[in-house]
Amino acid sequence: MENNKLQELTQKLYNEGLERGRAEAERLVAEAKESAAKIIAEAKAEAEAIAKAAEDRAEDIAKNAMADIALAGRQAMTKVKAELAEAVIMKTTGAAVKAATADSAFVKDMLLAMANNWTSSTVDVSLKALLPEEKRAELDAVMQASAAELAKAGIEVGYTKDIKTGFKLGEKNGGYYIAFTDESFDALFKEYLREKVSNILFK
Repeated sequence: MENNKLQELTQKLYNEGLERGRAEAERLVAEAKESAAKIIAEAKAEAEAIAKAAEDRAEDIAKNAMADIALAGRQAMTKVKAELAEAVIMKTTGAAVKAATADSAFVKDMLLAMANNWTSSTVDVSLKALLPEEKRAELDAVMQASAAELAKAGIEVGYTKDIKTGFKLGEKNGGYYIAFTDESFDALFKEYLREKVSNILFK
């Protein structure tokens, strides 16, 4: 009888221990699952944050690259337009300017026009025009034929080897001259025509 009670008590203790062990194991498993789920959720959130940051960064880089490409395109287009306008101006005016400054009648008319518009504090302006020595033979005939007209305008004509094209004009005793060479006429016409040519070509 006592043997049976002892056996029952042993069985009862075993069953209770087994039950407690099973409950503890289930609790530990549940905690482990909960901890694992939390770690997985945190890792997933971190991975999503990293992916989002990488995506935002890639988008920023793409936007910046497109902005740089667009800017470079606009700069290239502006440069091409300016060079094209310059080429048109050179093609249309270069030869004409050279021809005009080499034309004796044009040079004489320019001298007279400038003398009529010369500003000076004195009433009688005395000007000296310096012409290219190399062109003396071509220019002399026109200048001599217009000597009276030039004298009336207060212009004395001289020649110098320092000038290859065009002429220089200044007050006779002023000590300075204003140059009207191919280059200065080119610069003047280019400045005047640049906007007009651009408008014709690109608007």
